[in-house]
Amino acid sequence: MADSAVRVRIAPSPTGEPHVGTAYIALFNYLFAKKHGGDFILRIEDTDATRSTPEFEKKVLDALKWCGLKWSEGPDIGGPYGPYRQSDRKDIYKPYVEKIVENGHGFRCFCTPERLEGMREAQRAAGKPPKYDGLCLSLSAEEVTSRVAAGEPHVVRMKIPADGSCKFHDGVYGDVEIPWDAVDMQVLLKADGMPTYHLANVVDDHLMKITHVARGEEWLASVPKHILIYQYLGLEPPKFMHLSLMRNADKSKLSKRKNPTSISYYTALGYLPEALMNFLGLFFIQIAEGEELLTIEELAEKFDPENLSKAGAIFDIQKLDWLNARWIREKLSEEEFAARVIAWASENDRLKEGLKLSQSRISKLGELPDLAAFLFKSDLGLQPSAFAGVKASPEEMLDILNTVQPHLEKILEWNKESIEAELRAVADATGKKLKAIVAPLFVAVSGSQRSLPLFDSMELLGRAVVRQRLKAASQVVAAMVGSGK
Repeated sequence: MADSAVRVRIAPSPTGEPHVGTAYIALFNYLFAKKHGGDFILRIEDTDATRSTPEFEKKVLDALKWCGLKWSEGPDIGGPYGPYRQSDRKDIYKPYVEKIVENGHGFRCFCTPERLEGMREAQRAAGKPPKYDGLCLSLSAEEVTSRVAAGEPHVVRMKIPADGSCKFHDGVYGDVEIPWDAVDMQVLLKADGMPTYHLANVVDDHLMKITHVARGEEWLASVPKHILIYQYLGLEPPKFMHLSLMRNADKSKLSKRKNPTSISYYTALGYLPEALMNFLGLFFIQIAEGEELLTIEELAEKFDPENLSKAGAIFDIQKLDWLNARWIREKLSEEEFAARVIAWASENDRLKEGLKLSQSRISKLGELPDLAAFLFKSDLGLQPSAFAGVKASPEEMLDILNTVQPHLEKILEWNKESIEAELRAVADATGKKLKAIVAPLFVAVSGSQRSLPLFDSMELLGRAVVRQRLKAASQVVAAMVGSGK
């Protein structure tokens, strides 16, 4: 395949805060396209209609733009193979599903969610991996036609070979073989008429002429399903590359439950996008000591997709801090540094709105730092003494902090109104006054008992920073419980 024909894509789902893992995969695809003089495409995969939101889609686009990545086609700029948002392509997929069914490679499944859950529970209890048991494979054509005509809800599943295995070559893992009995009869079309990720992914990659699919290693086990769909449709699959997942220092999977993973967290704390891309790009290249400081252009020059490691990419926050410090000191002029600081402080209107909230709460300007500095701090340095004035025991405060955190994660649109509504709902559900819920949160978020209004402050700080501050506060209060203070 000629280098000029290379087309790669990043296809995030807008179901939450953009993850640094998305930037990691996007950067690889971007560098791959640069290396081969090809095209880098952005596609929004929003087949999960219950969790996908326009707010999160905007955050994805904004985060990737902040990273310095530029795509030649996408939902914001269009292109010859659009639309680039799967929800706008809904009518495209059904003929492909019908072709699979008509050729005997798929079948209609009428199993209810209750039956499927019971089936999976029984399989787990028996020590077996949960997967569809094939009940609806035995339905006659007449019965299927009758039930469809009656309007009975159903999905379309793909058939899987009974014997043998799927063999394929991966650009990172080499030759891979996965037995067919380890592959589930995947749903291709949901009851609401929307395709699943697997079907839409294959159809879109074909129609958008994607030549190479580079994604995280968690998708390696799905390749047999995708290859089978390509075969059922008579299409040529792209070349696959599955990149090692980013992991914590203890080799555990990088997740927001343990460490900050949202790109917005790193923007809020004042990391430079060049430093973050530099840090992520080092996972894809071989360099000598002393050559670490690299721009995206320099990363592209050194990028070698034929020499990728299967070892986990360790997200070492200390190395990121070191690189960020070097970028600030060595790569920015005095004028650029001043401009970056002003732009950082002004993100999400933090500076303007913070000043607005402060105006009625100070008697002289010199009081501003103590009142509003928490909006710009990387670390509050929270101590047990900060909670001294809260009229609740450490046990009660810890219970409040632990109760509130999962509720805040459920909020789709992060603003002061939705935050207040969710916290009022927590207060009602727990039989506590809102004031009692708010008191420890106020300290956790601002580090003080005298500060700016809580709900406004939480909106300005953003979901990712609030998440980390509540985690830090939980650890401090948990230590207080353990020490009996």
